[in-house]
Amino acid sequence: MTDVQPLVLVVDDDESVRRALRWLLVSAGYQVATFECGADFLERGGAISAACLLLDVRLPDMTGLEVKDALARSGRDVVTVFITGNDDVATGVQAMKTGAEDFLLKPFDEETVLDAVRRAIERERASDSERRQLAEIRALYDALTPREHEVCHRVIAGRLNKQIAAELGMCEQTVKVHRSRVMRKMQAGSLADLVRAMDVFCQASDRRGRPRWSDVPVALPVGFDSSRLGFPSASAFTREQGHLARAD
Repeated sequence: MTDVQPLVLVVDDDESVRRALRWLLVSAGYQVATFECGADFLERGGAISAACLLLDVRLPDMTGLEVKDALARSGRDVVTVFITGNDDVATGVQAMKTGAEDFLLKPFDEETVLDAVRRAIERERASDSERRQLAEIRALYDALTPREHEVCHRVIAGRLNKQIAAELGMCEQTVKVHRSRVMRKMQAGSLADLVRAMDVFCQASDRRGRPRWSDVPVALPVGFDSSRLGFPSASAFTREQGHLARAD
């Protein structure tokens, strides 16, 4: 199977710059699409699935920063390398704050451009891999029943089966059954696998108000290395358990 050439989008109002960048990028093995203004790009190119965007900071109709912001608000953001003919440090700093991969000054060296594009594409590929991983984990998590969700979050918080049974009002054997189903449905071969998967899922889901394993504090079993899995410190769990004991 032949790999598809990465697509690089170029937005610049200078035709000579667009031609030069197209020639350089095509000769380096990339696909290229060019646009002369922000509105044209947002209308025709904003929805294109691209590996990288080379975006001029100063366009005739809007700034590159405004184009970047419009993309982000529409959920169509792409890894961006800003380019400009002005030695504008303040604009460069502002561009980097938007999450830009790099900021290049015209006239730029060909290798500098290619290096920036390579880094941007590597970043985009890493982000795409993370998005795919998250989608897979979300699909597995959504397949759990409400009760399995409750058990899952208590398991990755370090709850013992008997603790979960007491909290959820069920027998310990039933907890074991639910726990086994959670492990199977989440395709986790170990507790560490489950914690890693749920940590990825919960970090991405915080903004959506989903429960997190850290919302279910509890002392971990003796010998469990919480630091390697990203858990809070054992002392934090112990303090919380003391609070719970006093509340009981």
